[in-house]
Amino acid sequence: VQLQASGGGLVQPGGSLRLSCAASGSTDNINAMSWYQQAPGKRRELVATITSRGSTNYGDSVKGRFTISRDNAKNTVYLQMNSLKPEDTAVYYCYVTTSFGDGYWGQGTQVTVSS
Repeated sequence: VQLQASGGGLVQPGGSLRLSCAASGSTDNINAMSWYQQAPGKRRELVATITSRGSTNYGDSVKGRFTISRDNAKNTVYLQMNSLKPEDTAVYYCYVTTSFGDGYWGQGTQVTVSS
């Protein structure tokens, strides 16, 4: 499975961004799709997960501001980020797991929240 993330950039505090991550290759067995964030000097942390049935789970810091969704026909996962804060600045990575228990990371996309 190959993952291509896009949509990052520079945004002012309070602004919005939408990240996309498209999967290709052996996508038939993809199960959960997730977004992680990694700020400089910090460990990679879970932002949000969505299962193949659409159940979602969010990290405490983004609840109520971020929304994860997926389009199974396009093998794509999205992260709508609203009310962005400077502390949301990080590289965002998509991650998928398969029904075989394998995990795959995307290349990361930089999100910078600054005035």
